[in-house]
Amino acid sequence: MRRAGLDYHALANVETWPDWNSFSSKTTGRILSFSTKNERIYSSFQFEPGDTLLFGSETRGLTKEVFESIPDQHRLHIPMLAQSRSLNLSNTVALAVYEAWRQCGFSGANKRDHSGQG
Repeated sequence: MRRAGLDYHALANVETWPDWNSFSSKTTGRILSFSTKNERIYSSFQFEPGDTLLFGSETRGLTKEVFESIPDQHRLHIPMLAQSRSLNLSNTVALAVYEAWRQCGFSGANKRDHSGQG
């Protein structure tokens, strides 16, 4: 975890839960799942502060229990070309997190111009 986060691990608040029910019952806000099985494109979804972005294992995805516990409207995917495999997990997380952050106005970012105008 530290190696993957490099300079950013100090900014992360990592918590663990013994099982899905313990996690989902303590989570406030919406839980949004990302899976190749989902229909709604992530970039057309309106993210909000407090959303939890949930990603499954790179090789197995989400368990059936977890997948089925997420409401249909909170199941998102990143489109791929028909003949392509899905992105690896780190790329998928990066795309989703930055889209959610962009939609939330890059809250907490440095003071540079984020308007896209310069």
